[in-house]
Amino acid sequence: MKKNILYLLFAAGLLIFTACEDFLDTKSPSQQTSQTVFENEGMTRSAIMGVYSQLNVTSVYGQKMSVNWQGNSDIEFASGFATSDALKTASGDTPAQNFWDNSNNNTTVWTDLFKLAELGSAAVEGIRNSDLLQEKPETMKRYLGEALVIRSLAYFELVRRWGDVPFRSETSASDLSNVYMDKISRDSVYNVIIDDILEAIDYLPYIGVVPEYTVERVNKAFAKGLLARIALFAGGWSVRDGNQFLDKTNIEEYSGNLPGMEPMNGYYVGRPKNWKEYYKIAEQQCAELIADDANPHSLDPDYSNIWKTVCGLETNPYNENLFECANGVGQTGDIGTLMGAPQDGDIGWGNRGSFGGSYAATNAYYFYSFAPNDKRRDVAVTWTRFGKNSNNGNTIEEYLTTNPLDLKFAKWNFFWTSDQYRAICLTSTSRVPTGINWILMRYSDIYLMFAEARYGVESDKTSVNSIAGISAATALEKVRERAFGAGSAEVHNYDPDFMEAIIHERAWEFGCEGIRKLDLVRWGLLDKKIEDMKEALVKILDGTQNVKIFDKTYNAGQFPAKVYYKYTSDSYFEGRPPLDVGGTYNSKLVDRNSANFYTEIVGGNPDLTIYREVDWFPKSYWNTESNYVDENTSTIENYCKILICSSGLRSSYNYDALFSQLKYGNLIKTRYDNYKVGSTGGNGVCNYRHLYAIYYEDITKSKGYLKNSYGY
Repeated sequence: MKKNILYLLFAAGLLIFTACEDFLDTKSPSQQTSQTVFENEGMTRSAIMGVYSQLNVTSVYGQKMSVNWQGNSDIEFASGFATSDALKTASGDTPAQNFWDNSNNNTTVWTDLFKLAELGSAAVEGIRNSDLLQEKPETMKRYLGEALVIRSLAYFELVRRWGDVPFRSETSASDLSNVYMDKISRDSVYNVIIDDILEAIDYLPYIGVVPEYTVERVNKAFAKGLLARIALFAGGWSVRDGNQFLDKTNIEEYSGNLPGMEPMNGYYVGRPKNWKEYYKIAEQQCAELIADDANPHSLDPDYSNIWKTVCGLETNPYNENLFECANGVGQTGDIGTLMGAPQDGDIGWGNRGSFGGSYAATNAYYFYSFAPNDKRRDVAVTWTRFGKNSNNGNTIEEYLTTNPLDLKFAKWNFFWTSDQYRAICLTSTSRVPTGINWILMRYSDIYLMFAEARYGVESDKTSVNSIAGISAATALEKVRERAFGAGSAEVHNYDPDFMEAIIHERAWEFGCEGIRKLDLVRWGLLDKKIEDMKEALVKILDGTQNVKIFDKTYNAGQFPAKVYYKYTSDSYFEGRPPLDVGGTYNSKLVDRNSANFYTEIVGGNPDLTIYREVDWFPKSYWNTESNYVDENTSTIENYCKILICSSGLRSSYNYDALFSQLKYGNLIKTRYDNYKVGSTGGNGVCNYRHLYAIYYEDITKSKGYLKNSYGY
């Protein structure tokens, strides 16, 4: 079993830092000085652990950035995104993830990220000024490397979520002389943190070289991977404030023809003109890591094992994970309880609430984007639920659900969790922190970032990088080989547009890992891919049109009206003692491979003694005319739920052309026009508005230096 660091045990490290009461409030009650702390190796270590402890607070990776802020993308959705009330709420995660954020929204505040940056800066300053840096350079430089990387990580998250932000690389001065400041260009922030990580890489060991440097500590591989990720974002697209930052000398404005990307009111979508230089950095870092004989990381050949080990608090045997944000059972972490394989709460295992809640969800679009034989499909997304099956006498079992708008991710599963966690659940009266670590980066990302960067620089998927000894295509196929098996024709069967192939592969590989939405942002495709998803979903419900999903086309009427499935001989307890469910239960797992998700079964149920059956969404939605009596039916409402998704991203919307293609388009339009977004709604101010608003209290405390952009 893996022993979590439990950074909170080292919270004393937080008490070394002094600051001031300002919009970057990191006030400390400590009487210790930085000079005292960093002249002692043990106290330095505690200080570094104090920096780590800020990673798993609620507004960092404890919940917000790991769970709530996943959506909305084309494959991930925040809970309740599709209700009119959610759009009208001034606070909460749902309107923010629908791109209707508000300066009064106290769930999207940056305070804890700035605190993380401040703690990192204090450690950097303290170590640089310490005599121990000369006396014990190897040890102290490792700590310095960790502090530089974590501070860079904090600013990276700030920039890609809020855009241009206040930035300083030193701690707050006691006289407040460096506290109040305006936003600076995100490009300048990226350049500083890139340099910081380049320095840190030389100081850091690979995991295992120094015993205490496990996957829960910043290490060389993660630093190189993070640098590659930052470089791709630095060279990527984002919405920009041309009113505050007038100099566009070094900026390339988006000039394509995608709707929802046009400049408006001084706001525009842009990227650095030298974006290829950033891509070269990403390629270089990934290539060096791939080529390094000392690199301890490799792909776990079993995709599901990545999630079984992390849920069980174990170390992945192949070191697939480059860095995990450590949590402690019963202490920190909502990973799994708020997303994952869904499970009812009231099934006799204590009043603990359900596992795999709906904070992050997906739908049929994502499921049907996968090839049927992709081994990632049933780990990434599931139609199943564990609980009382009303169609089988309320037997407690795993069974198929049928709502195409409410599927869940399956990478986190209650039955894979540790015995310690399950024991606490038996007596708990509320939700229990799982202790499951949040994986910030996996080794498959190194291959896919390399493929993207190499192709972006060379525009050739077959040219070989001299360091890594592989091409962009080879790197992509390395990931696909795990998904389909060595020798499978599917390994080489991907979209002929290689960039599209990368975009698809990253969706299949990283669903619900906090990656997809922000990937789409930097590609300039967030709006485009969300609209592709929305069009596909309404056509799935309509049933009269062919449906395009990623690189696949499904013909009208192709989806089955009934799905039949059977159970495997495997038990969800997997050899562990069954918990006392206190009722009738079926311990067998649904055999996903037995289900006819893609085709109609001629002649009905293959064997009534073996196969269960459920009405699939074509029968539930398409073939029941009573669902379409008028615009007030729940079915018509479902179309509108889809169309109001992400409706704050564009300045305006018009779906008249889409309505004209749908069987009940007139009814849908009538209902849709009653929503806040209406037929021409949107935010009315700015296109591609993916960034969060600055919280009003932070603006007030800034003494006039800060103001919101993008119509917030």
